[in-house]
Amino acid sequence: MNCFDFEEERIKQEIQDLGAKRVLLQLPQGLKPEATRLAKVVEEMGVFTLISADSCYGACDVAIDEAVSLGVDLIIHFGHSRFVRHEAVSTIYVEARALVNINESLEKALQLLSGYSKIGLATSVQHLHTLNETREFLVRSGKTVVIGDAGSVEHAGQVIGCDYSNVKSIVDAVEAYLFIGGGLFHALGIALSTYRPTIVVDPYDNRVFSLSETVQKLLKQHWVCIEQTRNAKNIGIIIGLKPGQKRVEAAIKVKELIEKHGKNAYLLAIREVTPEALLDFPTIDAYVNTSCPRISLDAPEKFAKPLLTVNEFMVASGEASWESMLKEGLFEK
Repeated sequence: MNCFDFEEERIKQEIQDLGAKRVLLQLPQGLKPEATRLAKVVEEMGVFTLISADSCYGACDVAIDEAVSLGVDLIIHFGHSRFVRHEAVSTIYVEARALVNINESLEKALQLLSGYSKIGLATSVQHLHTLNETREFLVRSGKTVVIGDAGSVEHAGQVIGCDYSNVKSIVDAVEAYLFIGGGLFHALGIALSTYRPTIVVDPYDNRVFSLSETVQKLLKQHWVCIEQTRNAKNIGIIIGLKPGQKRVEAAIKVKELIEKHGKNAYLLAIREVTPEALLDFPTIDAYVNTSCPRISLDAPEKFAKPLLTVNEFMVASGEASWESMLKEGLFEK
């Protein structure tokens, strides 16, 4: 039984309406096991079908270059909502909503929310359809519930890896946040963007937990990286080559700032930022990441040299205070 809605009938209708002859399927790691089955669904329509076997971390990572090189006339991108607004190849987004029941998990969440009356509600794209149900449940339990809609992402209440504007827009109206979804990344983004208590409802593992201790540990790790970078002489600036991660102008501004402080700056263009890739540059003392902020957030200890977000580098260079950075957000673009 599928745990996600892949909207197969809609896919077939879209292919027919667009007259697509060559299709590329792109799925993130958690959904890749369904790729071969979905390829059969498309092939049965008489359409030449390819599967992208590369990594895919978000809607900023649409396989446009690959599609162009393969002569594809349609990309079907699963698991994310639209982020790149001007694709060179027609692209259908299938958000793959999760077909899991959250009722038991919500009951567990009430205990951790007992000290708060005003709750901000947020989720990743897979669980957007549960927001109304969750809001009604919390209201019946005596809570005031607020869902942010800042207008910069596709849906109200949605958070993505580099945009937490929906939760930030309601920060003064809530005492804590409840996040529905699996994993830590998006929930950590909420906590580090708002500095409000953040409770996670993970419907896959039927777990409910607070991020308070995790956030404090992470802040200490990032403070160490900032302190190490203050003494760096040679600094690499990472430019992502994926469609939604290419921030050349931002990287140039960072380079100018580094050089203003009498240090050496080097621009590095790369598709996949890995610890192994950065080991090829032993003379570089630290890095500033203008690509996906998740790279800097997830596990800074994996990298041999400090890997800072732009906001963190502003602190390391003395251009901003730690307190002002926390107010703006640790890792947002």
